[in-house]
Amino acid sequence: MIAGDVVPYDPNWPVMFEEEALRLRRALGQLAVRIDHHGSTAVPGLSAKPVIDIQVGVANLQPLEAYGRPLEMLGYIHVVHPDDAFCPFFHRPAGWPHTHHVHVVQAGGNEERRTLAFRDYLRHHADMAREYERLKYQLMTELQPADAASREAYAAAKTDFIERVVALALSGESIATKVRRPRSNQI
Repeated sequence: MIAGDVVPYDPNWPVMFEEEALRLRRALGQLAVRIDHHGSTAVPGLSAKPVIDIQVGVANLQPLEAYGRPLEMLGYIHVVHPDDAFCPFFHRPAGWPHTHHVHVVQAGGNEERRTLAFRDYLRHHADMAREYERLKYQLMTELQPADAASREAYAAAKTDFIERVVALALSGESIATKVRRPRSNQI
């Protein structure tokens, strides 16, 4: 098995997230409005690459140095990318395989909402989680993501599925919100 392969769910992943979230809270202090476990390792029972994905919601994405420096002090490396405008990405350790990914987003913003909607939908829809798992195993076989370019191709190949689930999740969210919202004539 190559480090970075999709592996069966590990019940230690939530513990690993909690340990890292504590380090992040200490380093970021009040800059971190919220810290969430997301991605496949956050879905109980779902096979995944053994990388803990963490989303940190901050009030302001700029200046990046405000949270970038504390993350660097924890061993995270910032990967400069056009997505920095809405989701700066950090990983540790510096070399592959990574053990942790940190995605910084605007607290309460669209990217935060989309990411958590995807996670929560998979947590509550086992059929979709299994479909995602099958897709990941298939892509690992086809693409064998052993270098940065093939890992990027692996991520890109999952986009259609992810967008479909996000659309389902957000449409359900708006329906659930409408159902819960009291009518003006109700007390």
